[in-house]
Amino acid sequence: MATLIQPAPEKSQNVDFLPLHGTDYIELYVGNAKQAAHFYKTAFGFQSLAYAGLETGIKNKASYVLQQGKIRLVLTTHYHSDSEIAEHQRRHGDGVKAIAFWVDDAKQAFDETTRRGAKPYLEPVTEQDRFGTVVRSGIHTYGDVVHIFVERKHYKGVFLPGYEKWESDYTPAPVGLEYVDHCVGSVGWGEMNEWARFYEDVLGFKNLITFDDKDISTEYTALMSKVMANGNMRIKFPINEPARGKKKSQVEEFYDFYEGAGCQHIAVATNDIVHTVRELRNRGVEFLYVPGDYYDTVTERVGAIAEDLAVLKSLGILVDRDEEGYLLQIFTKPVEDRPTMFFEIIQRCGAQSFGKGNFQALFESIEAEQRRRGTL
Repeated sequence: MATLIQPAPEKSQNVDFLPLHGTDYIELYVGNAKQAAHFYKTAFGFQSLAYAGLETGIKNKASYVLQQGKIRLVLTTHYHSDSEIAEHQRRHGDGVKAIAFWVDDAKQAFDETTRRGAKPYLEPVTEQDRFGTVVRSGIHTYGDVVHIFVERKHYKGVFLPGYEKWESDYTPAPVGLEYVDHCVGSVGWGEMNEWARFYEDVLGFKNLITFDDKDISTEYTALMSKVMANGNMRIKFPINEPARGKKKSQVEEFYDFYEGAGCQHIAVATNDIVHTVRELRNRGVEFLYVPGDYYDTVTERVGAIAEDLAVLKSLGILVDRDEEGYLLQIFTKPVEDRPTMFFEIIQRCGAQSFGKGNFQALFESIEAEQRRRGTL
């Protein structure tokens, strides 16, 4: 059953050996960054921010940086087939390569995490242009996902050295997305505890809440999850693994089609989920179907909320409550042809949990899609 673990009280200002101020950017390796950028602008309302490629002196890749609220997406593609980017995209399809953290000292972050057992990905490097300097470093984590530490306190440029401001006449309006709430990692059989320990031992995270197969299951499928969070709660990573069931779960499906562990979905927060979801639907974003009888018991489960339940039902928005308040959430269908990465839209009205009461409806919705794909 779900076990909520309260963070230990701070003993001193030095308890958190790895202060993370937030998500600096999320980088996706994609097959065609120009077209992907157009999609995320059109469908999700991201704004043009920066570009790096042949025109800026970069010879091996092109990257488009998009921003909305505090969210920065970097969409990167390869110029040549014999590259890490090309191999990543060939194997996984479009997917998350890097989840970057904003830190005060990128070298110290690298030294602390590698000393605790992390495999180095990027040795500390200082990048410089006329706008100042940025220090970055990085470590490997589950699958081919890496974490980048970004120190930018001496930089005034648009994004990073090597990038220039991306001016565009095509600027669809934002849809109200504000920040990255959490990123979910899907790992293989029996690997959840291993990676939960990695985040605890290497990055100093705490296990915020644990779900077992009794919490997250239907007649056919199940999964287990541990939610890991850093000291200030700005970074939260649920780590999911499959659990035994009669048929293939969503985690197994992701693992099979992604060909390994990876970031299953990115949860982005809004302050007005009704407006955001309406905008996304109008722009062609597809969401999971919610069983109609889900809303029959919402009031008794959740109690009073500020939003009109009829409106939430018409849009397929889920509702849940914990001791701190309630939350509203909805899940897109996969945003590429492989049934892999998708997005969650979430509005927190005090709640700090992860919608345990919604798992049944969510699993039924995902199973309906799996059935259509013939992968259940």
